[in-house]
Parts: sequence; structure tokens; C-alpha cells
Amino acid sequence: MKFVGAHVSAAGGVDQAVLRAHELEATAFALFTKNQRQWKAAPLPEDVIEKFKVACEKYGYQSHQILPHDSYLINLGHPVTEALEKSREAFLDELQRCEQLGLSLLNFHPGSHLMQIEEDKCLALISESLNIALDKTKGVTAVIENTAGQGSNLGFRFEHLAKIIEGVEDKSRVGVCIDTCHAFAAGYDLRTVEECEKTFKHFDEVVGFKYLRGMHLNDAKSAFNSRVDRHHSLGEGNIGNTVFSWIMKDARFDGIPMILETVNPDIWIDEIAWLKAQQKSENDEAAA
Repeated sequence: MKFVGAHVSAAGGVDQAVLRAHELEATAFALFTKNQRQWKAAPLPEDVIEKFKVACEKYGYQSHQILPHDSYLINLGHPVTEALEKSREAFLDELQRCEQLGLSLLNFHPGSHLMQIEEDKCLALISESLNIALDKTKGVTAVIENTAGQGSNLGFRFEHLAKIIEGVEDKSRVGVCIDTCHAFAAGYDLRTVEECEKTFKHFDEVVGFKYLRGMHLNDAKSAFNSRVDRHHSLGEGNIGNTVFSWIMKDARFDGIPMILETVNPDIWIDEIAWLKAQQKSENDEAAA
């Protein structure tokens, strides 16, 4: 079964994100559990935690259908010790918030070397950061998101993701989220069925589908292999609709949250319905 939704606003409290996802007829959703552009936030109030859990139960969302995202400020591979410790502290807080809400996944951008250290050293710092945070928490899987490779960001090659996972001690609590826009901008072609099969065959060989814990379904305003992160609505960018229809018909993508971060929230409900229809057409063909 496919779980499809969007990254919805948590304005007014994290429980409101659940309601917004339900209004989109989504079967998955993403959210920030705190302001993503601030280092610190007030603790989650007990009544809000309870409201979130009640809303999830009411509308049928289980933890594996929800993919919270951490703060954009965090850099788990920061080359400067003081800044690295600040990021590690903030990441631990993000994991603990997920624990409180009963969530089992936390999506994050791996980190940047800022042109100050070698790639391998930065990747090792990211793994070390994960080990420290996972050791102090339980029940939440750290989900590494591939990047477009802008600036000094790592994670744009599948090999980067594999290297981070290699350095994580508890591999049952690490996974990856593949963003289609980021992959395309990083040089993984997704414009035809043949290219989709080639790209994800390479992904399986380097990382492995067993680590795939989420997807971000975004078309791209940016050009192929441009290393520029610019999302677009489905079918309106340089990738086109093929990959999204293909993913919805491939059982290897079952059981994980697949999240829209496309640019027009007004049509999310239509994009979600279209994605669901791709799966339905496949099921109808199989039944015939």
C-alpha cells in the first residue's frame, strides 16, 4: 500500500498538521515539530502532545505514515567544533520531540563541509553525530535525505548516503528519504521508465531498498545535473510525470510516507488524488 501526502503546516500546534493532512485526503504527511529556522523552541506542551496523538488515531495516521523534518539550521557534519556541538544538541532535541509525539521517523539533511574539511571527514562526523543522538534516544529512526548538492552540501551521491550508514552503529535506526527533485538535480535521470529503472537499480546496489524509509515527490524547476535545488509542481517541471506514475506502480515503494513539497499548496489535494489514481490504475490492470 502507498501512503501519499504533503508537508503541511503545524501553525497553531502540531495537532493542526494532522487536521490539514486529513483535509487533503492524504494518507501520509510531513511536518516540523518546531520552528525550522530557529535553534531553540519551547517544549511541547503535554496537552498538545495528547491532542496530536488523539488526532492521529481519529484520522487513521500511524507513525510509519508520518515523516517529520528537522530544522534547516542543523549541520551534523560541521567542521567547527562549537557549531557541531550546537547542531548535535538541536538534533537530539528533534529526536526527543518525535519520541514525545510517538513518531518513529525523523527526516534530516545530512550536512555540509563548508569547504573547510574533506568530504570523507564530513561524512564521518555525520555518522558520529547520529551515533551520539541515537544512543540517547529510542524508537526513532534517523532518515537521511539526499540533497541536490548545492554549495558544499553532501548527500547528493548515493555513495554519500551509503558511507554515512556504514558509520552508524545501530543500522536498524537509520534510513534514507529520496527526493526526486534533488536526485534529478544531482545527475540521476528520472525522465523515462528506462532511466527510472537504471537510477533505482543503482540506488539498490549502493544503498539498498531496505533502507528506504520515505520519499519526497517533487518535480524540478532546476535543470538536470545542475546541482540546484528548485522544486516544481508534478508534471510542470523538467522531470515530468513519468517517474511519479512509475513509483506509484512499483511495490518497492510500498509502506513508506511519500511527501509532496511541491510549490503550490492549493493543488496538493489534486496532486495527491492524481498519485492515488496511478496506483489504482495499476491495481485495476492487475485484477483484469
